[in-house]
Amino acid sequence: MSRESSPQSGEAPPLTAEAVSPLRAWIEVDLEAVRRNAARVAQHTGLPMIPMVKGDAYALGVLPIVRVLEAVAPYAYGVAVPDEGEELRAAGIDRPIILYTPCLPDELGRARSARLIPSLSSAEQITAWVALGGGPWHLVIDTGMHREGIAWDAVDMLREVLQTHAPAAVYTHFHSADADAESIARQEARFAQAVAMLPTRPTLVYADNSPAMARRTTSPYGATRPGAFLYGLSGGPHAVIHPDPVVHVRARILELRWIEAGETVSYGATWTARRRTRVATIAIGHADGWRRALSNWSDGLVHGQPIPLIGTVTMDMTMADVTEVEAAVGDVVTVVGTDGDRTLTLDAVATRAGLSPYELLNGLRSRLPHRYRGGAR
Repeated sequence: MSRESSPQSGEAPPLTAEAVSPLRAWIEVDLEAVRRNAARVAQHTGLPMIPMVKGDAYALGVLPIVRVLEAVAPYAYGVAVPDEGEELRAAGIDRPIILYTPCLPDELGRARSARLIPSLSSAEQITAWVALGGGPWHLVIDTGMHREGIAWDAVDMLREVLQTHAPAAVYTHFHSADADAESIARQEARFAQAVAMLPTRPTLVYADNSPAMARRTTSPYGATRPGAFLYGLSGGPHAVIHPDPVVHVRARILELRWIEAGETVSYGATWTARRRTRVATIAIGHADGWRRALSNWSDGLVHGQPIPLIGTVTMDMTMADVTEVEAAVGDVVTVVGTDGDRTLTLDAVATRAGLSPYELLNGLRSRLPHRYRGGAR
């Protein structure tokens, strides 16, 4: 993935062609905003933090993100697969690194070699881990997500192996913490019952993901596991704390043309001009992760002014109506993020098109270079 750096200060670089040449489109990542969001989580919860940096830190670049998160001294980092943990070790990260997806049998040895902490949930996994020399591991309880872990009402099946090989921690995962308080209560009751069945209570018991953390004023658990909140995604309608924007997606105007009333734009002729219209062609498309679902639903910003994005998003280009604004070839259009005093949040852009903000963020592709501002890289 292409990475470019901008000045060390937290100031946004000017949105001029000179400032970004020769880039056609890029993702600007505000590392200072990541740090502020992490500090906000720490202050709000007062708990040890396990930042989720899986998926290349939600496609934003794991090493720049981890370097700035080091400033808040997290308890551990969360990854999905051994490759991600090995990358952090190779970069000199010495904190605990926890694997949050089940390991295949031949991956346990890699986890052991890289000093990773696996999530285990069966007697077979636990004994295999111990046979390799063991080390800390976390027990994952399925309280309703039905994705991984031992069922909350089946923990007794592990009693014998747990009496001799106790986990360092136990956790579960909420499936609807951004929306449904009733489901949280149900999962917490199941989790409490499962933890009570363990031969000994682990030192660390935890559950809160980003939306659960953001909606609570206090937590009953021993750590928090934020992911999306760190990268600027809202904790949902019930959140009592909110993140600063982190991601700014920008692209330049490639061409400008006038079309007459009745003419259509892009594949499928999904947009028809109601008047004489000036159309800008912007250098971003679904090959960059700018989803076709955003066609005719989203807006952009040019010189701080809103413009509607029109027509079907194509592989490499998206069109906009710039009739009412000053625009020239090479001008920067912001499709996510801040320009002037206006901000298009990832949450708002995704929700308007019926997308998950997580999906939109993680779908931004490596063809878009990353520019970082603020933080230490």
